[in-house]
Parts: sequence; C-alpha cells; structure tokens
Amino acid sequence: MKPIISVTSLAKSNVCNDLRWALVTARDPDADGQFFYGVSSTGIYCRPSCPSRLPRAENVQFFITAAEAEVAGFRPCQRCKPERLMQDHIHADKIIQACRLLDAGENAPGLAELAAHSGLSKDYFQRVFKRIVGLTPKAYAQARRAQRLREQLAEGSSVSDAIFAAGYNASSRFYTEAKEVLGMTASSYRKGGSNAKIRFAVGECSLGAILVAQSEQGICAILMGDEPAVLVEDLQRRFRNALLMGGDSTFEQVVAQVVGFVEAPGLGLDLPLDIRGTVFQQRVWQALCEIPPGTRATYSEIANRIGAPKSFRAVALACGANPLAVAIPCHRVVRNDGGLSGYRWGIERKRALLETELQQAQLAQRES
Repeated sequence: MKPIISVTSLAKSNVCNDLRWALVTARDPDADGQFFYGVSSTGIYCRPSCPSRLPRAENVQFFITAAEAEVAGFRPCQRCKPERLMQDHIHADKIIQACRLLDAGENAPGLAELAAHSGLSKDYFQRVFKRIVGLTPKAYAQARRAQRLREQLAEGSSVSDAIFAAGYNASSRFYTEAKEVLGMTASSYRKGGSNAKIRFAVGECSLGAILVAQSEQGICAILMGDEPAVLVEDLQRRFRNALLMGGDSTFEQVVAQVVGFVEAPGLGLDLPLDIRGTVFQQRVWQALCEIPPGTRATYSEIANRIGAPKSFRAVALACGANPLAVAIPCHRVVRNDGGLSGYRWGIERKRALLETELQQAQLAQRES
C-alpha cells in the first residue's frame, strides 16, 4: 500500500525545494525586488529580507510583483513595507537625477525646482526623496556642500576658492554656518585643525575606560576601551593639529553626564553633538539614532531604511566609523540571524549595552 502524502506536506516540500525559500530563510537583501512571498496564515506579504519571524513553509506562496500578491488577497507587511519597494523603484531614477543636480555644486536648485523637474508635487517629492536617500533635499544639499568644502580645503585650495567651488554663492553665507559645517574656522580646518580647541578627559564607567572630547560645537568623541593611553592616541589621530586640552572642573561635569548616559542610555543625552562624517555615514547614523533603546535592527534593515538595500556592508563600515559610542547607538545593530557582529569597542561591551538597555526598557514598561 502506497503511503498517503498530505496536501500540507506536499506544499511544504514544494516551497522548501524552491530556491526562493533559501533566500527568504537567509533574509537576503539582494533578493528584494526580485519576488515577494505571502503567508496564508496571516494574509500578509513581505519582501525576502523581512526581519519578521519566519513563517511555516507550507503557508508560503511566492509572487513576482507586489501587485500580484495584493490581487491574491494579501496585504503588505507593516514591518518591511514591501509596497514601498515597488513605489521607490518607480521613482528611483527621478531621485537619482535630483541628487545629481544637487551634486553639481553651483546654483543647486530648490525644492520647487527639483519637484518640477521630477514631475512630482513638492510634498510628495520631499517624502519620497527622504525615504530613498535618508535625508531631506535641503539636508542632502548641505551635506554635499560641506563634503565638497572639506575636500577642497584638504587639497590645499585657498579658503575663498574652496567656498565657491563647494557651491556657496556668497562667502557671507558660508561664514554664517562655518562652525557648524567644519567644527572650526575654515583656515584652521585647512591646516588640519590647528588652533581648534578640544577639551577632553578620561574617566571610568562599568564598561572600562571612557574618553569624552568636546569641541566648540559639542561632544565630538566618546571612545571606550581598556587602556586610557590608547584612547588618547586615537583622539590625537582624529584631531592631529588641534589644541587638545585637559578638562577643568566644569568639563568633568560633562564627562559625568556622558558616563551616566552610558550606564542608562534610555535616559538620553542632553548635550550638543559635533557629528562629522560623509553624506552616507550621516544617513546611517541618523537611522541608528531612530532605533529605540532595548530594541535591535539588522544591517540589512538599516540599509533598507536609508533606501540603499544592497549597501548593508557599507552600513557596517559606517557603524565602525562612528566616533560617538552609545550617543550614536551602533551597538543596536546585529546580524540578520540576530547574532552579535563586530563592534569597534569590543563584543562584550556591545553585549553588556544591549542587556542593560533591554533590562531598563522592561523595567520602564512594568512601571508604566
């Protein structure tokens, strides 16, 4: 007598033998846009990289497009938002063209002109641009202009030449935001940070040694490690020609505030930050700051959030370049399988930070 094969077992076998199922189980971000999968038990469809709990194979159906999944009666997942993938794909070329216009430097167009060039309304263009790029058009233009300025100054251009080459239409406009853009005067930046004053101090926290540095703009470095001397050397490399000064009693209060924040990140850090990085790094760091304490996100999720789903490796590099430990919470980013990957200040510190945040979040939830 032949064994009876159930419909459920057959469906599971068919799905497990489908190459797309392997991509779903791996949560491969490179597969996003190639297909979608629906889950019959929930009535939801997702993109392959969706971080939600994996469904049972016998409940899965595959679709070529999001529209096909919706015609079949499935609704989009609220976590991975697969319908946005198709919408963003449609508008991606328009946003790329807008970025090129902003990259040109001279006479960068405003929001109304960019929207008109893209054939979209101003409000809709603004929303789509931010979702795909990770910054508003204005913030992107400012970041690119600041990046061009730093490059020009680093190449030895005169301050006036660098200002106009970067896209500032008037030197007066630049000087009103020079400190915000460079963290110091343009002439000091051109000399590698000479004359810039940075106060710093090394203290102790539950995670070991901690160095806190502050420029005139705000906290510019929070470094952690085992050896204070190594942290000081790191700071010296970052600001090779700046005037590094030991902190006074007032600065010690700032350090104490930072240490308190490291011990209880959920309380927040009410201090100005001096964040310097490339456009891409700033997009990543902004996304990291949106991860609530006590929760985690994967590198692929961050890549999706900034509209660059295939750049998860570059996201990892941006996390590694973060100079503000805990304040920019790169410790909340984990591998797709939930495991802890490399952390600039050590895996054990990352694990300790995550455990502390989770305990504090659970305690706050019980008390509320």
